[in-house]
Amino acid sequence: MEKFKRLKNEGNDLVKMGEYEEAANKYSECMKLNTEEYTVYTNRALCYLKLYKYEEAKRDCDHVLQIEDSNIKAFYRRALAYKGLQVRKKNMAGI
Repeated sequence: MEKFKRLKNEGNDLVKMGEYEEAANKYSECMKLNTEEYTVYTNRALCYLKLYKYEEAKRDCDHVLQIEDSNIKAFYRRALAYKGLQVRKKNMAGI
């Protein structure tokens, strides 16, 4: 449990510094230790949104909503992921 907390805190610090790829990696390591802690999924979803990885962000939010179907952050970040996917689809159609 200590390793989980340490990795999560490191991820949080990396997010504050704008190091989203590294932060996502820390949250992924957390998930190997505890798959039921939904906050690391919503945190990683934030990183994916910042990295324009909308499908990955949506998947993390979907996972959280299976565990906790009223999680506001997961709903919000999933909506942002859907929006990003729609913009990408429109841009691709224009090519």
